[in-house]
Amino acid sequence: MPIKNGLWKYIIKKSVKYASLVIAITIITFILLETSPIDPVTAYVGNDSTVSMAQRELIAESWGLNKPPLERFSTWASHMVRGDWGTSIIYRRPVLEVISEKAIASFVLMFVSWILSGVIGFVLGIISGANEDRLIDRLIKGYCHILISTPTFWLGILFVMIFSVQLGWFPVGLSVPIGVLSEHVTWLDKASHRVLPVLTLSLIGIANICLHTRQKVLETLTSDFILFAKARGETKAQMIWYHVIRNVSLPAITLQFLSISELFGGAVFVEQVFSYPGLGKATVEAGLRSDFSLLMGIVLITLTFVFLGNLTADLIYYLVDPRIKEAHRV
Repeated sequence: MPIKNGLWKYIIKKSVKYASLVIAITIITFILLETSPIDPVTAYVGNDSTVSMAQRELIAESWGLNKPPLERFSTWASHMVRGDWGTSIIYRRPVLEVISEKAIASFVLMFVSWILSGVIGFVLGIISGANEDRLIDRLIKGYCHILISTPTFWLGILFVMIFSVQLGWFPVGLSVPIGVLSEHVTWLDKASHRVLPVLTLSLIGIANICLHTRQKVLETLTSDFILFAKARGETKAQMIWYHVIRNVSLPAITLQFLSISELFGGAVFVEQVFSYPGLGKATVEAGLRSDFSLLMGIVLITLTFVFLGNLTADLIYYLVDPRIKEAHRV
């Protein structure tokens, strides 16, 4: 019972932090939009000279832009609490409808990239740590250090130039072929359009998990129980399989869940480079065209998933590490 009470106390504490973070982020986002030099009406109508000032004022009035900022924010917040996320200025559709459509495309991209980066990074970290100072270790470390210093958008552009323009192996961008009806789009067409975005996003995420796993492997190999395993006559392969992997897997999984925020950030650049119609591209469009309702909705959805990823990582440590349990017992 004390452990269960401590666990609920731990979750409630994290939820309170999440609620305060939501309030702070929404206020900051609103202030940034208000101080932005971009006028929503001008961004919507563009340079169309046929739209008179009277029509612009009517558009602003229909969007509620003629009201004071504090009143607009409080109106949005009250509607949000009731489940009304508003209507997107860009798409002229309910925000939840737009987000659900974009989220499906983005989550497929990010989930595959997240799995690949975690698995490949973990395996490379094990190989690198088990072969310290050898050629393969130096190659893997060099590869990771190069990736860490490589901008996501630059890597995406490089892949487009090599695999799309020069070799012609994959499409340049988008999520489906241009000019093809949705019922005629095959799963192979969808997969070919996602290869380069997934490759770009996953390669960037490999470096951190690989270097972290490598360091944990080196620490484990110098521990006392590995020395005892050597004394019992275990081979290096047996020590890696029965001792090292078990000890480094938990920190690697935790770090992988904590990397969800970086995954969302990388997806913004990747979707822009490949014109991929997901949440990242919609975020940029909403910011450049001052679509307040859509931008706030995306911010809340992103914040929720990042929080859930961090909470999952914290709960894993809470349930495994007895020191954290003791700190939160009633």
